Amino acid sequence: MDLAVREGKTTASEQGPETSVALDGDGTCIARARHLAADFLTRRAGHAVTVSARVGEVVQLVVSELVTNAYKYAPGPVMMVLRITGEAVEVQVWDSHPGLPEARTADANRVGQHGLEIVKALATGFEARQVTAGKCITVRIALTDGQG
Repeated sequence: MDLAVREGKTTASEQGPETSVALDGDGTCIARARHLAADFLTRRAGHAVTVSARVGEVVQLVVSELVTNAYKYAPGPVMMVLRITGEAVEVQVWDSHPGLPEARTADANRVGQHGLEIVKALATGFEARQVTAGKCITVRIALTDGQG
């Protein structure tokens, strides 16, 4: 299946800039989501706030992990929303699977399946909730390097 990306418009709310994108298709949507996040932080949000290289890398890693899980475990499209909210970057990923993710117990001998552990360790806030047609994962990442 071909990759389809439908970008929403970047808007500015009272809290700051926001952008959304619908991703579907093959596994290349994961790399595309990372690139869109980097672009949002440098070209769009960068006009409103300063985002360090480290924070940019953390956001891209979180986006990659969340979109990978959605692509891997949920049928259908994935919606990603990025926004600046006060002192944080908020990453929301919606998919059509209603099951909420659970981080596994830390195990240094386990190969793989550490994504949610990594996301939670990097985040200043994490929420997973069921919605009408699936679930929405929201992760907050501090804009300043000293937090998170």
